[in-house]
Amino acid sequence: MIVIGWHNGSPDDITGAGYGLKIQKEDRDKFFQKNWKSINIIINSKQSVNVKISKSFWKESIELRSSAIGKWMIDNKFAPWSKGNPSKFNMLLIGNKQFQLQI
Repeated sequence: MIVIGWHNGSPDDITGAGYGLKIQKEDRDKFFQKNWKSINIIINSKQSVNVKISKSFWKESIELRSSAIGKWMIDNKFAPWSKGNPSKFNMLLIGNKQFQLQI
């Protein structure tokens, strides 16, 4: 699935707070289960990041919010991005509640 860089409008470009990944509704419904409280996302092919799934994820705010992912995006020059041009990534479901983020 294609995921898009997201921020809350005033992210911290040092710590990564306020950043995350936006998921399309169709992908959420296909790849995520409502009983999941969190998932793990592998970044850099080795680092696993635990991301809590908020209740709003199943409503209109379909974002996975994580300062660790934000920090990774900043460190790898995927954030901050120019207005209207967020970074895009491929994210694969590789196991139970386990995803891998690919550049």
